[in-house]
Amino acid sequence: MKKELDENRPIFLQIKEQIEDAIIDGSLNGEERAPSTNEFAKFYQINPATAGKGINELVSEGILIKRRGVGMFVTEEAKAIVIEKRKQTFYENYFLPMKREAEKLEMRTQELMDMLKREDETDGN
Repeated sequence: MKKELDENRPIFLQIKEQIEDAIIDGSLNGEERAPSTNEFAKFYQINPATAGKGINELVSEGILIKRRGVGMFVTEEAKAIVIEKRKQTFYENYFLPMKREAEKLEMRTQELMDMLKREDETDGN
């Protein structure tokens, strides 16, 4: 868990993203127990209902599953779900605005591709 929360963003979303990030980076895998609402509440000194809102969204998205009396667990397909969801968000929040800006600058697709290749080469990939 992160040590601090960003006061400018809804807490439940930050908790949700923390769990998603842990799933993506492999620190939380399929069939593993996820931190509980009470664990989040105690760690961040927040209302358990706030943490529960983020966790419940993950349950409704098929990323977590409730096991009565035991806790919340990561589903087997969680990583694929999170990655696909994040790709769509990336497309909407980054790619489309970049494409619109490129069109304003009268850039062709090939110019964008060349930029990506050039950046890839500088990173050593």
